[in-house]
Amino acid sequence: MTEITVNEADQRRSTDRILDVREDFEVAEGMIPGALHIPMGQLQARLSEMDPRVPVIAVCRSGNRSARVADALNGAGFTADTMAGGMIAWTRAGLPTT
Repeated sequence: MTEITVNEADQRRSTDRILDVREDFEVAEGMIPGALHIPMGQLQARLSEMDPRVPVIAVCRSGNRSARVADALNGAGFTADTMAGGMIAWTRAGLPTT
């Protein structure tokens, strides 16, 4: 698993799948436009919603949960990275949210 910056994630979001693994109450504060929301605890049951041919960038609040998710996705045959600093860093960088 590779840790990428928010700027790299922003550049790749048109080609990669942004996977937001935060809980519903966290996502209510805003998420990256076009991201797929699957809370970390539901990931295993919902893997079929993702195409393993499309690279994944896992995102959480600060980067801890998303690193674990990226590792699990890589183990399941996906190509997955984690976004360093999570949504805290994304918001601080002034990048868009919905």
